[in-house]
Amino acid sequence: MNTSGTCRVLTAAMAAAWIAACSNAPTAGPPEQPDAPTTARSQPGTGMGVYAPEQHDLYDGRFMISGSRIYQVGALRDASPWDHMGDDASNLRPVDGAIDLDVDEIGNTGTFRAELELPEGTYVVNLDEVVEFDPCQDGGIAAFLYEHGDAGCGDMNWPKSLLYVAGWGLGSATLNGEPLYEDYQLHFMVTQGMRDRETLQVSPGATSSAAGAVNPAAQQLDFYIRSPATNDANHPAREVFDHFFAMEVTWK
Repeated sequence: MNTSGTCRVLTAAMAAAWIAACSNAPTAGPPEQPDAPTTARSQPGTGMGVYAPEQHDLYDGRFMISGSRIYQVGALRDASPWDHMGDDASNLRPVDGAIDLDVDEIGNTGTFRAELELPEGTYVVNLDEVVEFDPCQDGGIAAFLYEHGDAGCGDMNWPKSLLYVAGWGLGSATLNGEPLYEDYQLHFMVTQGMRDRETLQVSPGATSSAAGAVNPAAQQLDFYIRSPATNDANHPAREVFDHFFAMEVTWK
């Protein structure tokens, strides 16, 4: 007689015993993760799990995304000290133009280009070389990872968010066709909504929220290009930190 793996009624007494045992079984729910490490792909305390992109049969690693409704934080030639994070939205200005990326996450290749019309003129930024600066960046183009806040990947300048795709590397910029920057660090990321839809403010205390003080019903695309030279008077502490974000994101 096979009784393994099920609650079967065999006799009245056995049935009562089986019912008692089954009724005391724990209900289904998120697995406990008391000692799970914090990594870009593992955040203790999450209420659900998802398959990694590479587990899907049709995953080709290609992300083609555009950003519009673009804002600049500060200006190109702000006098130091300045704040180019703009969390309180007090120093933002809308700019015309487009942000486009077409990258292969598997091959760590592809293009990123922003062509924007600023008061200073036509400003163009290109990713020239994909570079991994940290192992969590998975070769320089990464998909479906957690970054910033207490995610264990990235800095504390942004709240923790699920990044749908992100890239790191070296980039260049021109202004009115003339070289402006060469071999500057460039980072782009498509995230959950970090800013309020209307006020464009980042939630106070956003970088200390366990789940990330973000709105998963929205997306945005941020990028910055920054100088190797630092300046502790500025926020972030770079001599140059040009930061733009798009509040409308289109996948192609």
